[in-house]
Amino acid sequence: MQVSSLNEVKIYSLSAGRSLPEWLSDRKKRALQKKDVDIRRRIELIQDFEMPTVSTKIKVSRDGQYIMAVGTYKPRVRCFDTYQLSQKFERCLDSEVVTFEILSDDYSKIVFLQCGRFVEFHSQHGHYYRTRIPKFGRDFSYHYPSCDLYFVGASSEVYRLNLEQGRFLNSLQTEASESNVCDINPVHFLFAMGTAEGKVECWDPRTRHRVGLLDCALSSVTADTEVDGLPSISALQFDGALNMAVGTSTGQVLLYDLRSSNPLIVKDHHYGLPIKSIQFHRQLDLIISADSRIIKMWNKDTGKIFTSMEPEHGINDVCLYPNSGMLMTANEAPKMNIYYIPVLGPAPKWCSFLDNLTEELEENPESTVYDDYKFVTRKDLENLGLAHLIGSTLLRAYMHGFFMDIRLYHKAKMMANPFAYEEYRREKIRQKIEETRAQRVQLKKLPKVNKELALKLIEEEGEEQQITRKRKQKNLPSLLKDDRFKVMFENPDFQVDEQSEEFRLLNPLVSKISEKRKRKLKILEELEAQGQEEEEEQEGKASDAESSESSDDEKGWVEEVRKQRKLLRQEEKLKRQERFKEDQQTLLKPQFFEIKEGEEFRSFKDSAKKQKLMKKTLEDRLKLEEKLGTLNVSDTTVGSKQATFKLKKSEQQRKQQEAEKQHRQERKTLRRPASHLKSKRGRGRLFH
Repeated sequence: MQVSSLNEVKIYSLSAGRSLPEWLSDRKKRALQKKDVDIRRRIELIQDFEMPTVSTKIKVSRDGQYIMAVGTYKPRVRCFDTYQLSQKFERCLDSEVVTFEILSDDYSKIVFLQCGRFVEFHSQHGHYYRTRIPKFGRDFSYHYPSCDLYFVGASSEVYRLNLEQGRFLNSLQTEASESNVCDINPVHFLFAMGTAEGKVECWDPRTRHRVGLLDCALSSVTADTEVDGLPSISALQFDGALNMAVGTSTGQVLLYDLRSSNPLIVKDHHYGLPIKSIQFHRQLDLIISADSRIIKMWNKDTGKIFTSMEPEHGINDVCLYPNSGMLMTANEAPKMNIYYIPVLGPAPKWCSFLDNLTEELEENPESTVYDDYKFVTRKDLENLGLAHLIGSTLLRAYMHGFFMDIRLYHKAKMMANPFAYEEYRREKIRQKIEETRAQRVQLKKLPKVNKELALKLIEEEGEEQQITRKRKQKNLPSLLKDDRFKVMFENPDFQVDEQSEEFRLLNPLVSKISEKRKRKLKILEELEAQGQEEEEEQEGKASDAESSESSDDEKGWVEEVRKQRKLLRQEEKLKRQERFKEDQQTLLKPQFFEIKEGEEFRSFKDSAKKQKLMKKTLEDRLKLEEKLGTLNVSDTTVGSKQATFKLKKSEQQRKQQEAEKQHRQERKTLRRPASHLKSKRGRGRLFH
């Protein structure tokens, strides 16, 4: 049995745990129960309370003895007897059941609306009769005074089948293209149907005329809700004579008073899923609404969440056992869930042992999984010296920190601070001594921490008591006696720092007032030391002196602020001078800079020149480039400007070009004498 708690509401899941297969023999089941602890501890409230694959609808008979559920596969209906805590019977059907209704107090009269437009009637012995309706049906309701069945579905008509006469009557013509759900008020038998256009039409069965129309789609769109598409009506339920709850396909629940066209409250599930079921709990004024993901219980007057449940599998239907705290769900899974919520009501008579069981669990709470682990932040790990464990199996990341074993945490804390236990022991002894001292008859004693603040509060209390006596009002509770602020006068971490800049500027008269209070504090300390009983007279004198000087304090407000500001400036100046002296005393160390390969160091002036050049405007930079010859600006025939840039060569490229130029000149000089000799030889031959 799993126990969960939300908003201090305990929810017991009675169907939690593994289920044993049906084909196992009793001997094997007993053997498994001996071996497996989880199977032995599970609670099987109703034997084989499940479906082969999926359960779609679940209902309780009016006498509370039988629970009926339909599901697949194959399509079937199962009836469970609560007095025997087991299955009563099972009947297979030809097609899947859309919805069903128990007409009698027990299981003797049942009507099934099936997928293939079939309406099937069952009696106590089994199948009784089968008929068809013209269009595919989605929901139906039974009108007890006239014995009429009202069918709504993929049509604008509402079909009426009279069970007394055994024939179809004239159908109701509506303005809707299709209808999804319907319900009949149990008090005045008003028939209401929810349409695919997001409207609710109300009809009077006596006159067969429409008496009201509600546009729920328009009312469901509020400032806080986001709706994709037109909301259609997916659930509808009456509560008493005047209240009606409507669920939409976009996840909103609207509560109406039939006398008004505007909803009393609009509750959004914030999942965007169609509302599957709506139930009312009258004892606590709750509405239980469910979509395929979550079951929410909320107050119908304020809309405040009472509690919620999120099963593992998708929800198809919800059934609240009458006059109890038991809740059953049909799911997209073989097992049907059973929940027990003691706050909603007692357990049913057939399982009254649940009350004793839950009381024992509350008296002896079991340790949860997180009791053996400690949550620590990254800063805590650094303080304990365990930051190197991040990423290992010893730490499990969770939200803004990590979970670690509580034994490892205690060992690390003992190593980081070995005297922590001694300090804790001393603190506990001191607290015990203080508690025993508090039982003695004492004089008016100020706390050890924030004495001046306590004295101020005592003075203000005295003044307020005098005013309340004159006006005959009730005395307000004292801040010193309030447990919420007790730590402020016990823990030294909460001591007010009167020398801080913020305190002195926000309280410009603190110097004069503190002097008066210091006088009082000295008097009180002397009285405590000597054990005299003249405290009241001394306090009276001090208060008289304070009242005589109150007018001077008000006049000197501006002067005191100025004095405080001057003092703060002087303190800042002294701090600056001290810092300057410290800087002069410190030795300046030389700094070394590394030059990249292939570059030569010229001077620090180049970087300064570059910085100055970057600060100049584009126009100035262009003029400078034009002077250096790296830029050539000329006018074109069209009338625009043409700028030609020459890239600057690096020092290495410049040296390389100079070397190449010198090499070419050397080669030219070497070639000239050879050509000169050749020309001389040619001339000689000519002369010969």
